[in-house]
Amino acid sequence: MGLFEKVRAEFIDIIEWLDPSQDTIAYRFERFQNEIKMGAQLTVRPGQVAILVGEGQVADIYEPGRHRLDTKNMPVLTTLMGWKYGFNSPFKAEVYFFNTKIFTNLKWGTANPITIRDPELGPVRLRAYGTYTMRVNNARTLLEQLISTDGLFQTDEISDQLRNMIVSAFASSVGQDQTPLFDLAANYQIMGEQIRTTMQPQMEQFGLELKQLLIENISLPPEVEAALDKRASIGILGNMQQYTQYQAANAVEQSAKNPGGASPGLDLGVGIAMGQQIANAMNPQAPAAPAAPAAPAAPPPPMPAAAWYITRDGQNFGPYGQDQLLANGLTTQSNVWKQGMASWQPANTVPELQALLSTLPPPPPPAA
Repeated sequence: MGLFEKVRAEFIDIIEWLDPSQDTIAYRFERFQNEIKMGAQLTVRPGQVAILVGEGQVADIYEPGRHRLDTKNMPVLTTLMGWKYGFNSPFKAEVYFFNTKIFTNLKWGTANPITIRDPELGPVRLRAYGTYTMRVNNARTLLEQLISTDGLFQTDEISDQLRNMIVSAFASSVGQDQTPLFDLAANYQIMGEQIRTTMQPQMEQFGLELKQLLIENISLPPEVEAALDKRASIGILGNMQQYTQYQAANAVEQSAKNPGGASPGLDLGVGIAMGQQIANAMNPQAPAAPAAPAAPAAPPPPMPAAAWYITRDGQNFGPYGQDQLLANGLTTQSNVWKQGMASWQPANTVPELQALLSTLPPPPPPAA
């Protein structure tokens, strides 16, 4: 500071601070060699607190209003400097102004994903971000713990520390709460208040108060979100058959948009499938009557030891015992099956039925 500033300071007896930055927490009022004239006027505006520091100690704290700086109005500073006779010479002291307004729209967010164990999805990685508001609630503690001799203390000097504290509290809250991931969005406000309450004792150690903490979003990795979107799409469609139809319709749409790169085989297959769907829509089947609930019945009788099934007139009948086959229409042209056989076989090729079939008369000769 040059001669002009020194002379100018001799005539300045009003100490005040107007903050044009909107993000300054504390400011040290600059004076030439820190000299303040006896009887100077200290103006503290609403939303401010001023601290007078003399001899390296906090001398006096001033609330909003106009204060005259002299030995009558500064008992603590007078004692520190030993002004026993109340002389009016300038004295050396530092004046720190503090913004006590609420600082809004401060950002926080996770720099890296946080891994938690979700009750439904298992281990998942989360990211989160939001905003918070804070204010100075103890200027002396803030001066002693964080500011010290810093002449200009702004929000960005403490925002990283506060963000780390919020992320740590968020991870602990989500991990301990065990709220399912799908229900987190409904609890953003409750979680934010819980985190704010948990953090408040730590904030008070710095002379700050966390007024509000908002969670704007909690998100999953992109690949997990894509899987959840597909799962939701299937749930909306109802079943896999409808999902397949949905995919086929999408393929037709994409093929129409890109005729040069379309696959003829795909177009043909999709066209046939759509044709079948249209035919079914044009000829709706009458809905089947719901089956009557089965009444309790006695256990079925035990099946015959050798339970045979036969075909007759294109339909299957049985089970029959071997001695019942002839009475129920067994011929040499019948197909038969029983448990243990790999498939249906003509009756005349089954060794067990050869003796039974030999009792049948030969078939009549074909008509001339």
